[in-house]
This record gives sequence, structure tokens and C-alpha cells, in this order.
Amino acid sequence: MSFTRTLRAVGGAVVAGALLFGAAPTALADQMRDSQWPLKSFEAEKVWKESTGKGVTVAVVDDAVNGGHPDLKGSVLPGKNFIDGGRADQEDTNDHGTAMASIIAAHGHGAGNADGIKGLAPGAKILPVAYPEVGDGVGHVGLGGVIRYAVDHDASVVNLSIAPSFLTDSDKSALAYAAQKDVLVVAGAGNNGESKLSALAAAPGVVAVGAVDKTGKVWQKSNYGRELMLTAPGVSITSASASNAEPYRRADGTSDATAYVSGAAALLRAKFPDLTAGQIANRLVKTAGLPPGQEGMTLPDPHYGYGFIRPLRALTQDIPAGSKNGPLKTPQTEPGAGAGGATALGSSGTGGDQASGQKDSRLGIGAIVGIGAGVLVVVALIVIVVARQKKNGRNGPPPGGPGGYGGPGFPQQPGPYQQQPAPYQQQPGVYQQQPGAQGFPPVPPNQPPGQ
Repeated sequence: MSFTRTLRAVGGAVVAGALLFGAAPTALADQMRDSQWPLKSFEAEKVWKESTGKGVTVAVVDDAVNGGHPDLKGSVLPGKNFIDGGRADQEDTNDHGTAMASIIAAHGHGAGNADGIKGLAPGAKILPVAYPEVGDGVGHVGLGGVIRYAVDHDASVVNLSIAPSFLTDSDKSALAYAAQKDVLVVAGAGNNGESKLSALAAAPGVVAVGAVDKTGKVWQKSNYGRELMLTAPGVSITSASASNAEPYRRADGTSDATAYVSGAAALLRAKFPDLTAGQIANRLVKTAGLPPGQEGMTLPDPHYGYGFIRPLRALTQDIPAGSKNGPLKTPQTEPGAGAGGATALGSSGTGGDQASGQKDSRLGIGAIVGIGAGVLVVVALIVIVVARQKKNGRNGPPPGGPGGYGGPGFPQQPGPYQQQPAPYQQQPGVYQQQPGAQGFPPVPPNQPPGQ
């Protein structure tokens, strides 16, 4: 399988030399933090009083990560490199994975960590999982195997700033596995400006993310479609690089937006450890915002989803937990994809236990034939009895014959695949945001998303 990491368009390439490592002057340190406009938008200092993501592991399925970067040192686990079979925390060339890790969990450096990049969840740990862009890599492990590795190594959030051209049965099975293990999967919509999300972002069970700018307007190259769930900052984003010579970069893309949503999910998973992955997504959805003039649109919108994330509100507002799956659809597995050819899961929210119970309730062919034969025998006996009664001058069948109050019968049972009401069925207008409505106040002009 091949896929592309062009969910990030590098612009301005390297950030000014003033941002190099070392004891930067105060003005330059301020310049670095000023360039991280999403942190101001999110009121990050207030956010970190509620949660830093401590205790949560976020898997970054991407290039390997430079775990020795001053802004990430101590926050990156060894992980696994499925390209060469080694560790995934020693990258010094490819920047994309390091950039995503820094947006999620960088902690800065220097006095008071005032220098460098700071992520949205600086207390979280990064599990780097390096996956080959082209080719099979070590052990011919596909994306499905990589996702399973992340799930099995204690990640509760999986960041996928990648865009596979298609998903295999193994990939779909792995997404179902992540859902069964209560792991939140986040993926970028794509950077082609098309009315079609990447195959991964469009898959059931995945939080699909688009990109917005400082004003909350959707980035012109952000893909869109009915599966889009959330948007987040993805324009002019400063992040860490793998290279020590050029330690910071600035770029646009739904990759960066995806990393911000993963960071927000880490904050919530740390503060609300008892909530399921679907309920975490529910908090992000219920507290999302829209730019001025768009508050009344019907949601989800193909370009905005339910709106841009507002982590502080998600952490502090009183939001009912809701159903286990929240706004997430249950991922499908293909017949035979699981061990022993497990029964496929539907996308309407039914789970494996229920599907198994339904399967057991169906009658086999042998049983049906036996029942039919039994009915014929009963009918034959009745005919004989009636005939004898007539012969003896008695009329009518005995009480309780077929169809009577005591006769045999097989009351109709619900079909084994009878559709149940969707667990998160949207009601008309349930997420419509009206100007000034509680929980969705209008955003003042020129105010960046997140406040």
C-alpha cells in the first residue's frame, strides 16, 4: 500500500534563525510563542489549569519522531519503526512526524519552558509509530498492523495525519479493533480542496478533521464531505522539525489540524478517564464553534462538520456523557477478517456481542426440516381423529386444535438482522447554534477560533 503525507503544505520552510536552540533573547522567545496563534486562541494557560494530558499516550502514526528535540525530550517513547525494524524516536531527517508530535505534546525548553514550541497537551506522552510511505516495510505490516500495534501499546488516542489511497480489509478490521478497545482514532480530511475526504478520514469510527484559519474560516484546500466531524487550526502553524540545523517550520494543512484535535482529545481523556472514546468525541462536538455569520447553519456541515474545537469549553462545560459511541459510527469488519471469520459488524452502532446473540437465534436447516415433519405428523393424526369422529357420528375437531387456544404455533420472532434505532441519531436542529444560545455564544469579529 502507498499513501501520502501531503496533508501538510510547508510554507516559509524554516522559521527564522532567531528560533534556533539555545538561550534565545526574551523578545525572540516571545516571537516564537506569538507565532503559535492556536495557543492564544484556545486560551492555553487556562486550559492547562484544567488538564495537560498527563497520563495519556497519543500514538503518532507517521514518520519517525526526533525524541531528542529540546521541546520533546522526555515526552517521546521508543515506539517502533516499521520501516527498518528499530526504534521510532531517533529521526533526524523527515520532519512530518516530529511536527505532529510537537503540536500534540511539546513542552518547550529553557527557563520556565518559555522558549520553543509548546503543544496543546504538554503533559501527554507520544508513542511514535513509523510507517513506510511506499512499500511494505519490515514484516510486510500494513496500516492495519500499525494501528493494532498502537492500540496494543496503551495508546488511547491515535493520530493519523496521513491519507491512504484506499483501505484494505485488514485496515478496516484494525479500526474496528481500536473501537472495541476504546481508542479514539483521528485523521485528516485531505489537502486537495475536493468534496471527498481521504479514505481513512471517511471510514466509520474515525474523527475526520478539516482545517481553519485564525478567523475560523475553512482553509481553501481542506477537503470536505458529509463524514467531516470537526475542524481545527491548520493555517500558518509553527511546529518542531526533526533536523537540528533547522529546528522549526511553519506550514498549512489538515495534518496540523488533526494533531490539534488529538491534543484536545488527550486533555479530555486525562480529565475524564471514565468517558469512552465516543463520549470524548461527543464533548468536542457539543462545544465546537462557528465563525461569525455561520452560527445558524444546520450541522454537521460538509465544510465545518460540527465546528472548530474549543478545548476550554470541552473541559469545563457541563455536558451529559451521552451514549457509548457518541457521534462515532461503529467501524465495519469484512466477513472472515477476524479470527475464525467473525461476523461482520454493521455501521449502525450494533456491537459484536449482540451480533453473536442474533446469529445463535437463527434455526438451522435440519431443525426446520424436523419441525416441518412434526407438523405433518400432527396434521395427519388430526385427520385420522376427525375421520373416526365422523364415523362414530361425532362432528368437529377436538378443542385446542391447530390455531386454537392450545394448539401448536410458532409466534413470529424479530428478524436476526432487524435494524435498531441508531444510538446517536441526529434530530433536526439538535446541534443548530443560534446566536447567543447557551453553550454556543457568537464569536466576535476577528476573534480566532477556540474562545
